[in-house]
Amino acid sequence: MNNDIASVRVSLADRSYDIQIGAGLLEKAADFVAERGGAQHVVVVTDTNVDELYGDPLADLFVEAGVESHVLVVEAGEPSKSPDVAADLWQTMLDEGCDRQTVILAVGGGVVGDIAGFVAATFARGLRFFQMPTTLLAQVDSSVGGKTGVNLEGAKNMVGAFWQPEGVLIDTDVLKTLPEREYSAGLAEVVKYGVILDADFFEFLEQKADAVVARDAQVLREIIQRSCRLKADVVEADEREQSGQRAKLNYGHTFGHALEAATGYSELLHGEAVAIGMVCASRLAESMGRIESSVTRRQVELLERFGLPVAVPDGIELGELSALMWRDKKVRDGEVHFVLPTRLGEVETVTSPGDDAVLAAMAG
Repeated sequence: MNNDIASVRVSLADRSYDIQIGAGLLEKAADFVAERGGAQHVVVVTDTNVDELYGDPLADLFVEAGVESHVLVVEAGEPSKSPDVAADLWQTMLDEGCDRQTVILAVGGGVVGDIAGFVAATFARGLRFFQMPTTLLAQVDSSVGGKTGVNLEGAKNMVGAFWQPEGVLIDTDVLKTLPEREYSAGLAEVVKYGVILDADFFEFLEQKADAVVARDAQVLREIIQRSCRLKADVVEADEREQSGQRAKLNYGHTFGHALEAATGYSELLHGEAVAIGMVCASRLAESMGRIESSVTRRQVELLERFGLPVAVPDGIELGELSALMWRDKKVRDGEVHFVLPTRLGEVETVTSPGDDAVLAAMAG
């Protein structure tokens, strides 16, 4: 294999697949699919931000390889993760003659990956699909692990399916065109892996922060590979969130999802909400005597270095955030569950620590 291409294997019995990471890999997308069962008909699902940059050119590559191709474009942004958009995609695919042999390519960020994966999981009772993420957040997180879904009003990802891709192709060159805010948002999930699973990785990010911010190609390939390997380890241990291992990945998300819902899924990017949520969760753990203050401080400093928000925005009523948490998927047996650090590199799930403590953690 090319030394400039990193590979991560997600081992899930007959659902196992490869993640390939390197520069210029989208140009080899047709070969990547051909090596994994091939396709006679592909549907590229992308969004209005990505279509001209990567969606249409990718479809053209498949046409050149003799594969019939269609491009379906959704509006960029979280509101596209809706049942109505899914229904539009189902109907369009039916009109275009898609059948059980059609292969779906998700080309875009996390929203595109989630909605395209959900459509793949449900159309004709399940189609093969590939993830080709074009944002850092999708590359290190949402494209790996098989979670797909759409949002209901006030409840993120409430309707969905576990549907593993046939492969994930990560082209680091696409990050050159990623807006600064989107790039920073992706780094929130990278920092999360260090906090929940790998203290050495967290320290690596601290040491290489300047290179990360500068989008150094070698450092990017390394942090994407490490993030994907860490997530793959968790997914392999708990693919469908049955043993509790996969819950670790929700660090910062109980607060973060409430923030997204409170702002109508439009003011905060997912990574920004998670960054704030991680700080709130760490403060909560600190107030309960579970960690030293230095654990919170190091997270705040690194997140700020990466250009991320670390406090609940002004104008959001904390009581509303608390109420929204009760509508989250992580509510079980009538209690809200929080993933809290016990030290850098280790977290555990804590049940309903008390409304006052939660409100104080959000207040800062």
